[in-house]
Amino acid sequence: MSKPSISRDEIRRLAQLSPFELKGRFMELAEAYQADQPGQKGKSTSHMLNAGRGNPNWIATGPREAFLALGHFSLSESRRVWTADNLGGMPEQQGIAERYEKFTRAHPELPGIELLTASINLAVDRFGFDRDAWIHELADSTIGDNYPVPDRMLTHAEQLVRGYLQEELMDGKPPADQLDLFATEGGTAAMCYIFDSLMKNGILHKGDKIALMVPVFTPYIEIAELDTFDFEVVNVEASTFTETGVRGWRYPTEEVAKLEDPAVKLVCLVNPSNPPSLALSQRVADQIKQIVATKNPNLIVVTDDVYGTFVNGFRTIAADLPRNSLLVYSYSKHYGATGHRLGVIGLHKDNVIDEMIAKLPAEEKTRLNKRYGTLTLEPEKIRFIDRLVADSRQVALNHTAGLSLPQQVQMTLFSLFALLPEGKAYKAKVQEIVHQRLALLLEGSEMKISDDPQRAGYYIELDLLAEAERTVGPEFAEYLQKTYEPTEPLFRLAEQTGVVLLNGGGFDGPEWSVRVSLANLDDLDYLKIGHHLREIFQDYRTEWEQSKA
Repeated sequence: MSKPSISRDEIRRLAQLSPFELKGRFMELAEAYQADQPGQKGKSTSHMLNAGRGNPNWIATGPREAFLALGHFSLSESRRVWTADNLGGMPEQQGIAERYEKFTRAHPELPGIELLTASINLAVDRFGFDRDAWIHELADSTIGDNYPVPDRMLTHAEQLVRGYLQEELMDGKPPADQLDLFATEGGTAAMCYIFDSLMKNGILHKGDKIALMVPVFTPYIEIAELDTFDFEVVNVEASTFTETGVRGWRYPTEEVAKLEDPAVKLVCLVNPSNPPSLALSQRVADQIKQIVATKNPNLIVVTDDVYGTFVNGFRTIAADLPRNSLLVYSYSKHYGATGHRLGVIGLHKDNVIDEMIAKLPAEEKTRLNKRYGTLTLEPEKIRFIDRLVADSRQVALNHTAGLSLPQQVQMTLFSLFALLPEGKAYKAKVQEIVHQRLALLLEGSEMKISDDPQRAGYYIELDLLAEAERTVGPEFAEYLQKTYEPTEPLFRLAEQTGVVLLNGGGFDGPEWSVRVSLANLDDLDYLKIGHHLREIFQDYRTEWEQSKA
């Protein structure tokens, strides 16, 4: 491969963009490459390999079929109340469970009806629901004829999603205190709501010191830099090596110790990490617990656990630090549901945030009482989880707050699916998919990564500079640093092979690292991407050897 047509100055300028915006330039180059490849009748035989997206190319079909079957039943209930052309009424609760049984007997051929029934029965058996009240919540919510009540989350839905999180993210061993949930428009909305409400309630202030466990999902970095927040950021870096040239992507004890500073008010982590895709070790979780117990008791931990289901036996730090943690979870990746926008914020009833709000100075309390005073005559008693809901609608629209009810139903059916045998088989399959793709990428590239049983494998971050040192030596790695920009390999890949990856430096990882999504392309595409990475290395090595001649 030749050097890219873009100048070094232009590469350096573009590298200032977020990796998700820089990806657009890579895609332009990859599309141009694709168009230039000759094929039959002038059509290209090549296609762009965009491994920059985290959107999976699988979906969970069963719980979606169950949702559609529920839709048929819900419409029959609506037509039962008020029958006219294209006109129905609100489903009635009394006797709805019996009517559901009749519906299932009358429509055994309906796709998804068996899984829907199994899900409904599991909820009754495991959570002790009243069958009429439970089925009515499902039917009425699927129709979407009411505002969300309660606005934070539907009663049955919250209990079921809590049960799902306790099993999947807490290894079936949750803390005793109750986890309250707020259903949100995906994990991204959850992030926005959390930062906004912490500021609105005087827990965080502009310019405060926060920590990021890096590498990390880029928006956490960029939010902290906005002039709204302008936080002083302390990076806790996953900087360990298991051997020369092989990153372990683990946090050294001295890095985690940065959280001991009481001035650090909040720490954000993605667990399993993005991009390294490793679950937080118990050693680090225990160290953070000890820091909270001794040095920094009011430290708030925002843990984004969207990839937790890709690690068997995963345990969120929110289970070990329930009083200090805000849990963020999205259904997008596991279920192939990025378009549904399904997420939750979890906060235990006994938590340090409510304690800190209660201890605010009188002037601050007066301000907050005025802010939330239209909601209740005792605004000081509104818990932070409910302030999140109100703030999500600028308080004044609190009466219409909440995630849409059909979305909450789909979230509930995804949760119940995971608790059934079919869902457990599905989980094993999607885990197998990403690990198979990782194996093919490594086979093609001949690169080496650490052997880690807590690897989710949804992404992989490859340190090209460390690989250069491992395979050739430090002199070659030094040559690359002095001669090229860190993102230059990505421009070569896009322009000359049609491969799109993201720059790891944009995630506050090593500048010469790249992020590969293992979720959104066909299996053999990862073998091709690996081959192209290896070719690039060989080209750089050839250029280095020629420079010495």
